[in-house]
Amino acid sequence: MSKAASALAKKTPLPSKEATLFKELLTLYETRQLKKGLKTADLILKKFPEHGETLCMKGLVMTHMGRKDEGIDLVKKGVRLDLMSHICWHVFGLIQKADKHYEEALKSYTQALRFDKDNMNLLRDSAQLQTQLRLFDNLVDTRHTILKLRPNQRQNWVALALAHHLNGNLLEAKMIMDHYLRSLKNIPDYDTEHSETLIYYIRLLEEIGELSEALSILDVSSKSRAIVDRTSILEIRARILSKQKSTEAEEAWRALIEHNSDNYDYYRGYLKNLGITEENGSSEALTKLQELVDQLPRAAAPRRLQLTIASGDEFRNLIKPYITKGLTRGIPSLFADLKALYADQEKQRIIEDVVEACREEYAHLSSVEPTTLLWTLYFLAQHYSYLSQFAKALSALEQALTHTPTLPELHMCKARLLKRSGDYFGAARCLNDARLLDGQDRFLNTKCGKYLLRCGMIEEASSIFGLFTKKDAISPAADLEDMQSLLFLLEEADAYRRNGKPNLALKKYMAVKKIYDEIEDDQFDFHGYNLRKFTLNIYLKLLAWENELRSHPGYVKAAIQASKIFVSVYDDPSIVTALSSSSHMTDAEKKAKKKAKKAAQKVQDDKKVTPATSTDKDLEDVKPKDDDPDGLKQLGASDPLEQASKLLHPLTTLVPNNVDVWIAIYDVAIRRKKLLQAVGALNHAVALDPSHPELHIRLVDLRIAASSLPQQPPAPIGPVFADALAKIIPGELSNETFNSQYLQRHSSNPQATLAAAKVSHKLKAPRDEVEAGVFALVGPEVKLDIATALSATEFLAVLQSSRVDEFRAACQARFELSTVFKGPPELVLLRQQVLSGTSAGVEDETVA
Repeated sequence: MSKAASALAKKTPLPSKEATLFKELLTLYETRQLKKGLKTADLILKKFPEHGETLCMKGLVMTHMGRKDEGIDLVKKGVRLDLMSHICWHVFGLIQKADKHYEEALKSYTQALRFDKDNMNLLRDSAQLQTQLRLFDNLVDTRHTILKLRPNQRQNWVALALAHHLNGNLLEAKMIMDHYLRSLKNIPDYDTEHSETLIYYIRLLEEIGELSEALSILDVSSKSRAIVDRTSILEIRARILSKQKSTEAEEAWRALIEHNSDNYDYYRGYLKNLGITEENGSSEALTKLQELVDQLPRAAAPRRLQLTIASGDEFRNLIKPYITKGLTRGIPSLFADLKALYADQEKQRIIEDVVEACREEYAHLSSVEPTTLLWTLYFLAQHYSYLSQFAKALSALEQALTHTPTLPELHMCKARLLKRSGDYFGAARCLNDARLLDGQDRFLNTKCGKYLLRCGMIEEASSIFGLFTKKDAISPAADLEDMQSLLFLLEEADAYRRNGKPNLALKKYMAVKKIYDEIEDDQFDFHGYNLRKFTLNIYLKLLAWENELRSHPGYVKAAIQASKIFVSVYDDPSIVTALSSSSHMTDAEKKAKKKAKKAAQKVQDDKKVTPATSTDKDLEDVKPKDDDPDGLKQLGASDPLEQASKLLHPLTTLVPNNVDVWIAIYDVAIRRKKLLQAVGALNHAVALDPSHPELHIRLVDLRIAASSLPQQPPAPIGPVFADALAKIIPGELSNETFNSQYLQRHSSNPQATLAAAKVSHKLKAPRDEVEAGVFALVGPEVKLDIATALSATEFLAVLQSSRVDEFRAACQARFELSTVFKGPPELVLLRQQVLSGTSAGVEDETVA
């Protein structure tokens, strides 16, 4: 008989003594008496060394004792020896689930259920895995099986209804909930679990469209105290009445507004129910909002909404008391509140007139509180800084700092102003001054660290962040990564990228990607928890949010930037070779690396010396050692384009309206020779923004790539690709003509001008011509910004142009306050001045 046949054959059961020991082994594992469990397993294996179930249980125990590799090998051996044991497959599934290999774990559980189809533990875990993987068809079957086995458990009924709901079968879900609710008896008042279930049922009816029944159940349940969440009652009632176009809807929305007068959505729902739009100058909307202002004099939301809707003289009459009240009360966030109104040029001008009039008035009135003038100057400084009128903003700030030099907000405002003007070192210095005014303020310290990262001072920023991180951590950066600080990781990655260290930048971007993977994995425990606690409504919101998780700006930015680094390494593999040489490191960097290595070793040694309080080590808590501290292995991956493609893949469906995403997808696809994917990405980009500068470069690049193909791709790819290319760029236009026409259409756009120069270089134009295209940026008709000027400087450096310093000087003359265009010696001096002392004369406070 073959090995496979013998494995499938019915195994001889253990003798009575060993069977008792095996049951004891199961109990010892469940009670986490792992050492005893290991000894018991060894006793069985002495007589029956090929007993698969015991081998699997021994392997499971060993993984919990920190011997994971040995344990997994034993589990695999046990499965091979007993392929028909549900225990072996269950243990294998547990191991895979702990490693986050959910698809493989579900396969193991499915195999286990073939041999023990009524095992509740297997069924429950399978249901959770199916929910995690969004296999809702299978989930319905599993939940139905669980309900048949345990019909007396309330959560099983609700779980099956929820499974049908997630699978899109709302009528089945309603039928099950109807049966469940009819079977309930003797429900106490204010029972939160029953309350949540009723709210879910009403939500279900609302989605189906049975609004009258939903409203009836809501009213009866609220009066009988069955539903205890008053906010949900009011929200659902107002929403359903609006859908029914009932006359009671207006009263319901007003009740909701009285319940929470600061929720803007309630006001918008109220106006929408009345059929009133929020367009500029809508007199009906302003009248209704004024009624609410009179009714709720302490509510700020209706007053603020009035400002959004009003225009002209009406806006002026409303904005003046709003601003005056904010200035006299000393509200620091007043400008942030009104900033959204600046999209309207007229409103922007009126706000400036009103605040300037207030400054004139408060400067000559002795009866006004001195702080009122201070907050007026603070508002004006933010106003002019936002409009890039830096001289006026600095004047207002200097006056305010003379008045009160110890107000941190003023130093922060000055830092923001200098950052916008291109003086990143000056901005960091001002933020440091603000930090020193209150050394124990986490916000100020965090902001200072962020600004230090912006000007490339990574080590200094790390020391600032280290004031509030764990003292026993390997480094402040490591602790912040463990705490999943996206702000820090993205800023640090950007700093490394600007400093010319793509290896460390990529490492940080991939750490951001890992955080989103962990957030996705963290939902697993809630699939069981929410059903046990009957928190169904928030659970549905959680699932919807998790489905859109990678549309978060943090992931989008990390994925795009990481893909750019992978593409650059693919184009130029010598980047990895150059970075691998330690000779490129400065003495300070070598010292910092040595210090970090010592700290990491000390932490490892401390862990070895500290005795374990328990032998049970949870599988999820095992943190792998970082064997790539410099990120060079990751940077030098053998499949950089595959890595980039995996990062970008979720974005095709989650953020289809982001042009940068499609451009990044094109960059990867064209190098992978995926012609249809490349042209499809550009088609999406053209539909979103046909004049995007980066898109213009890619269009010409695609045409060059198509013309350089050794032969036409075979059908059906070739004809489809040719047709798609012809639709994007007309065939009768040459690349040079296409580029010059683009430049003519966007001659005042700095990014478009630089893009045209890059295309000229790509088309092998003479260097003088390309340089002339770049220098067009400093012409009077081009609205140049600092970011584009820096990109142009980098481009000239890539060209090895002799006119780089000339361009820097022209940019410095254009942006007088900027320091980013200064030479290396001047930048070193500015860097030293950032943390040299305080301008406010305040000693740095230490954190206890």
